[in-house]
Amino acid sequence: MVRKNAVTSRITLEHLDGRSEAFDLEIRYETPAHGKYLEIYRLAMTMPVLNYGLFTDSIILGFPVSESDLALLNDMLEIFSKDIFVNKLARRRTGHLNEEFLPTPEEVIEKNARPRATIKPKEILPDKHLPSKVEPAKVGILSSGGKEALLGYSMLKELGADVHPLYVNESGGHWRTALTAYRWHKANEPNTGRVWTNIDRYYLFMLDNLKIVKKHHRRITGDTYPIRLCIFPVYLFQLLPIYLDRGIGNLLIGDEFDDPRGEWTYNGIKHYFGIYDQHIDFDFRMEEWYSKRIPGMSQWSALRPISGLIVERILTKRYKDAAKYQRSCHSCHFDGDDIVPCGECTKCLGVMLFLKANGQDPEMMGYRPEDVEALQERLIKTKLRLDPDELEHSISRAFILGFDIQWPKRHVGGIHIHGTCDTEMIPEQFRAGIMAIIGEYANGRWVLVDGEWEKI
Repeated sequence: MVRKNAVTSRITLEHLDGRSEAFDLEIRYETPAHGKYLEIYRLAMTMPVLNYGLFTDSIILGFPVSESDLALLNDMLEIFSKDIFVNKLARRRTGHLNEEFLPTPEEVIEKNARPRATIKPKEILPDKHLPSKVEPAKVGILSSGGKEALLGYSMLKELGADVHPLYVNESGGHWRTALTAYRWHKANEPNTGRVWTNIDRYYLFMLDNLKIVKKHHRRITGDTYPIRLCIFPVYLFQLLPIYLDRGIGNLLIGDEFDDPRGEWTYNGIKHYFGIYDQHIDFDFRMEEWYSKRIPGMSQWSALRPISGLIVERILTKRYKDAAKYQRSCHSCHFDGDDIVPCGECTKCLGVMLFLKANGQDPEMMGYRPEDVEALQERLIKTKLRLDPDELEHSISRAFILGFDIQWPKRHVGGIHIHGTCDTEMIPEQFRAGIMAIIGEYANGRWVLVDGEWEKI
């Protein structure tokens, strides 16, 4: 349903015992919602449902979709299901799940990782271009208050681009993470925009109704999600109407370097370690969809060749005014009018490690002195989800800083040249400027030779 500035879709679960449960998923915009974007709204409402393709026979859509839309949904369903099977049920698990329903080692096979669900639309229609007239000089940034989004914004702003920081305001605690940066942008950047959504409540609704999830899951703490992965496609389609309204031709995602040498299969099952929507393959797939539906739209990241360590280095050394508004924490909370990070979750530990490794004081981002003091001890006890080389290199720099040594894993400080972080994806009008800025803070360019990164 499209009314005034809001879009609502009812999602109904049919249980095996005949019961049914319903949830009204909602998106609210700052400007009127348009019927001309109905097909995009429908994709935005369908994307989160794809996280549950392992647990149902059918995903029935009460509306028609185009050929390209259905192909995209089917591809996402396949990828989401495999990633969730591997990274939530097999390779890594949380304490939220009932062990009796988890796969045994013998059941971790390709066949079981594929989606059980079939997508059944009301009708399949021929493709047609969506109403749009996008401009290549305009850049919209999926903004979250994290270091990647703030750095992407700051670099493009310095280069003179028409930059639009665009936020998704989730109805729950996640918004606290983004609120500090949003307030800064709202006060200083006229192009700032946001949508409100109750998507986080929908995810909880689904957990309440999944037999694989423990009934008391809401009382179990954790800094990762029990089931869902690949949440950026939901945000992307929720924001796309703003891109089209404003004629924004570049959709910038803040994705940094991921080492391609990792074992990207598990028992023969291809997966993305739960970060498909941060992988260049996601950009390639979306570019294919744009070519059919929104010609001229481009999706890319300015940061794929560099590690999180270097992202933090550039942000804190070149753009200090923006850096102090970074909040990267699973449990941000209010301290008076300020929003401060918890200092203990894996996100906080990773950020503080990067700051220390770059010679920066974590207190600049609201971390308490006692959290900074306890950082090294907490790192010993905690397994961070960082590339092993990045973790080793950052720890060496953070806690042996000032010594005249040959840093280990030096490629972490450089620009990586590889197909998974192809700078050719950066539009030509921005590429040279972006790479010039990055080059000031990196230690050179690196390529893979016989499985090892070598400087060129």
